[in-house]
Amino acid sequence: MPRKAARPQLGEALDAGFHSIGEAARLSGVSAKMIRHYEGAGLIPQAARTVAGYRLYSDTDLHRLRFIKRARTLGFSMKQIELLLRLWTDRSRASSEVKTLASRHADELGERIAQMQAMQRTLRQLARRCHGDGRPECPILDDLAGTVAAEPGLRAT
Repeated sequence: MPRKAARPQLGEALDAGFHSIGEAARLSGVSAKMIRHYEGAGLIPQAARTVAGYRLYSDTDLHRLRFIKRARTLGFSMKQIELLLRLWTDRSRASSEVKTLASRHADELGERIAQMQAMQRTLRQLARRCHGDGRPECPILDDLAGTVAAEPGLRAT
């Protein structure tokens, strides 16, 4: 929801402790493009604006951006971050809700890691079968095309 306030001049706003989008990006470690994206997605409140229309961010906004950045670093989806932000601001919430969300996410990451490790093993096995010379025969391409029966245990599913 947009903030309701008189639109200040940029200098006045900066003197009052607000930050331009460039400064907010520098201080939060989130690019200006992503700040606009998070604003559009509703993860941060719509920015206050100067008379000239420049976006202004408070220290509270910067704190929220750092929270989002850390959650993204941990692989949380935008939808999960939206929920985490609601939980973060709800002081009456039970920590068990947060723990459940984090544990579920950790389990999902574990499944993705196992799938990627299986893909890695398959690719290494295929690479070992490839002569890597001037000949056109390539077991890697043959496997991708499904034209040659793979050796037992070679396909990652």
